[in-house]
Amino acid sequence: MFKPIEWLLGRFSVDLGIDLGTANTLVCVRDKGIVLDEPSVVAVRKGTNEVLLDGMAVGDAALEYLGRTPPGFQAIRPMKSGVIADFEITEKMLRYFIAKACGGKRMIKPRVVIAVPWGITMVEKRAVIGSAERAGARRVFLVDEPTAAAIGAGLAVHEPRGTMVVDIGGGTSEVAVISLANVVTAECLRVAGDDFNDAIASYIRSKFNLLVGEITAERLKIAAGSCMAMEEEIEVEIRGRDSLTGLPRRAIITSVDVREALLEPVRKVIGAIKSVLERTPPELASDLVDTGITICGGGSLLRGLPELIARETELDTRVADRPLECVARGTGIFLENLELYAQFLEGGEDLG
Repeated sequence: MFKPIEWLLGRFSVDLGIDLGTANTLVCVRDKGIVLDEPSVVAVRKGTNEVLLDGMAVGDAALEYLGRTPPGFQAIRPMKSGVIADFEITEKMLRYFIAKACGGKRMIKPRVVIAVPWGITMVEKRAVIGSAERAGARRVFLVDEPTAAAIGAGLAVHEPRGTMVVDIGGGTSEVAVISLANVVTAECLRVAGDDFNDAIASYIRSKFNLLVGEITAERLKIAAGSCMAMEEEIEVEIRGRDSLTGLPRRAIITSVDVREALLEPVRKVIGAIKSVLERTPPELASDLVDTGITICGGGSLLRGLPELIARETELDTRVADRPLECVARGTGIFLENLELYAQFLEGGEDLG
């Protein structure tokens, strides 16, 4: 139903699409594209929810605190496995990002489209909507991440044929087969980039007796991570604390070590892909022989992952263009066509 007041407000508000990720948050402004890409991190005074730097220690400004805070401070990732783990901190983080994307305070509050993991509960959806509204949104719509990722990757999801997308983010890996702009079968696996980092840190601790932090493990994954043997293996020098002596020291880690560390979590992701394929209706499964698999998210940049998935599934596998931005771009496309896509979005009033 056409609402003149809502239409008029929409003409003058800065509407936003948000990929509220476990590791990073991306914000897309209608008609402008992605304007913000920062870590989902907030630095606070320990024991309180007081954000440091007069409320500005969010995102990039808070990342440098991670793993380096003195006893009185704490760097928090308020999102866990793609859902809100700390409501108040998430609200403050969203308020900061919304204000920054809008260029400061505006007379008219924005409408916001937020991508959420597929299959989360109604309670978790209400939590996202409530946090966004308290952070300054006029109206909040939710879209599942696989659909947003597929649209952002430029896949023909509106056609009556099967399209498969694998979004490997920081907290979740989502595998979905989509037809007619709806998810037909999907699986949300709580194994993703953060688990890759944890596996690397655990492996280094057990093999080299060296304790490393989250940021070091992440950098090692990017520098030397792989899923298949490479023509020229990589060596990386890292620094950490010796678990036996308690003293700082260096160690040389090879891409072979990192590959062995990542073996188990990567196998779980491939297991989820096979599980979704096994549950896909035959006609849609036959379409995938032609359309193949598209992977996106930060995990898709792991060397050799597309080739490994192709080998395990016998389907053509490709990495989407600008894979880190697919979900955010998808929310932007929804923003530009809110009336057209309304049937695929969940709004606050739809959640009772």
